[in-house]
Order: sequence, then structure tokens, then C-alpha cells
Amino acid sequence: MNPRWLLLKRNLLDFWKTFRRNRMGLAGAFLVLTAILAAVFAPLLTPYTPTETMRDAEGRALTFAPPSVHAPLGTDDAGRDVWTQLVYGARISLTVGFLAGFIAMFIGSLFGITAGYFGGWVDNLLMRLTDVLLVIPDLPLILVLVATVRQLELKVSPLVILILVIGLLYWTSTARLIRSQVLTIKERQYVYRARAIGAGNWHIVRKHILPQIMPLIVANTVLILSTAILIESGLAFLGLGDPTQPSWGTMLNFAFDRNAVSNGAWWFYLPPGLAIIWATLGCVLLGNVLEEMLNPRLASHHLEGEQSIVTQP
Repeated sequence: MNPRWLLLKRNLLDFWKTFRRNRMGLAGAFLVLTAILAAVFAPLLTPYTPTETMRDAEGRALTFAPPSVHAPLGTDDAGRDVWTQLVYGARISLTVGFLAGFIAMFIGSLFGITAGYFGGWVDNLLMRLTDVLLVIPDLPLILVLVATVRQLELKVSPLVILILVIGLLYWTSTARLIRSQVLTIKERQYVYRARAIGAGNWHIVRKHILPQIMPLIVANTVLILSTAILIESGLAFLGLGDPTQPSWGTMLNFAFDRNAVSNGAWWFYLPPGLAIIWATLGCVLLGNVLEEMLNPRLASHHLEGEQSIVTQP
């Protein structure tokens, strides 16, 4: 077998042995995995469609029917099954969150690697741009951008607009984190040796720097996913989502617009709220554990602490 594959297999086995002993990490992985499975297998989890109206024996729409009348989560003000909207809404919420998170990860990693490796005026330019975006309040800027794009009446899906806006605005923390790590890695001896024998910048980044920071990128991406899901849900709750596509934020928007609270229809607004907490909490737990395991700075900090304890008389 290829030595690289053997090394990768050994590293994965070591990672799993460490990860499975962390209860918080396992809990986060369970929450994220169940949300993804619900989105993927939504058609198998319900016999209805999100727009189908539930009716009684006399043909009347079951509006605001509680779970005791229509299992498992009742119906909304239009007689649509809440459980069906919930599992199908997971597709929209997770898709927007994951795509926006990956866009933010790609841009942040690209800016961080470029600024940290080349330094000089390139570093100053990219970091000043990052600082400007960090200073501007996120939510007002997103609201202005989404509203402006909508007024242009472009033939673009609102979901695409949300993905692009979130992805293009939430890369700043990743860029600063990756830059700081690249600044450390590029000063190591093997990078100097590679440059001395004539290796180009692309070769050094691809072969020596990117493999070192990839675990950190993965851990940070999981944390960004929770932010992207929350932002998508918040914007949809404010009415900036796609009303024709069920998502958890859109469900909350409809529930409050149609007086679900005053009608006592807790089954209309509580499940999507809990679903948002479920997915984001899973991403946060999993991301924090991965960062502790894969972030070289945190790992070295823990090792230094353990060594100091051992060497104390």
C-alpha cells in the first residue's frame, strides 16, 4: 500500500481513538449527523409534501390542529403538516448554512494564506480590508445588501443571494486565524530548505503550508457553519428568505406573522426554533472539540501545561 495512504490511515485511527473519548465531541457529531440525515431522507420521513393541506373527514382544512389531532406535530394556519415542513426545511437551512460556510472558509483561507505567506504590502492590504469588514456591524450590512439586491429585480433565487451575502461577509475571522498560523509555519526550517533548493511559492504553499493548516481550516469551518445557519434563520425570520421554500427561519416568520403565539399553537413555532438550536449547538460542540484537537496553538499550550506540572518538584 502507498506509504501516504498508510500514514493517513494511521492518523485517522489516532484521531478517532482520541475523539471517541470526548463526550462533547460525540454529542456534537450526533446532533449534526441527525440533522443532516433528516434533510437527506426527508421524503422517507413523511408521506406528505410541504404544500399539501391536511383535511378532516368533511374536507375542511385542519388549521392549527394540535399534535393530538394530527400527529406528530400538528398543522399550521393553512392546514399544512408541521413535521413535513420541519424535515424539508432542514434541507434549505442546512444547504444555505453549509454552502455559505464553505464560501467563507475558502475566501478566508485564501486571504489568510496569501497575507501570511507573502507579507509586506499584500499583508497590509488584505488585513486592512479584513479590519474594515470586522468593524462594520454584520446584520445591518446584510440587511442593506439583501434589500438592495432584491430591488434590482435580478432573476436570482433569494436563497442564492443569502448564500453569497453570508459567505462573502463571514470570512474575516478565518482569514486572521489562518494568517497567524501561516506566519509561524513559513519560518520553519523545512520551508527555508524547500526555498533554498528552488521550490516555487505555489509548491511551498501546496506541499508544506496547506497540509499543516488544513486541520485548523476544517475545525474552523464547522464553527462557521453554526453562524451561517443562525444568520440564514434570522434573515428568513425577518422575511428576507424565499417564502416558496420551507426553511426553519421561514417557518418562524410565518408562525409569528399568522399569530401562532396568540392562538396557542406552540407546535407551529417551537419545533423550528428547537431545530435551529439542535443544528447550531451540534456545530458549536463539534467545532470546539475539533479545534482543541487540531489547533496546533491549543495543543502546544496544553502540552506545555502538562510538562510544567510533571516537572514541578
